[in-house]
Amino acid sequence: METTKRLTRSSTDKKIAGVCGGLAEYFGIDSTLVRLLFVLVALLPGPGLLLYIVLWIIMPES
Repeated sequence: METTKRLTRSSTDKKIAGVCGGLAEYFGIDSTLVRLLFVLVALLPGPGLLLYIVLWIIMPES
């Protein structure tokens, strides 16, 4: 039986919406690193915060 990885929001490792926890589970890295990266991207000029909101909307919850 083959299992496929799906990108979903985490229901267990979440602070706001589970987006960073879901990305960390998908890529197999620590969720703290993903959260720090999102904070840095959100503070820089550009679509960082908008990207988080879009991922929150389109990623299904696990």
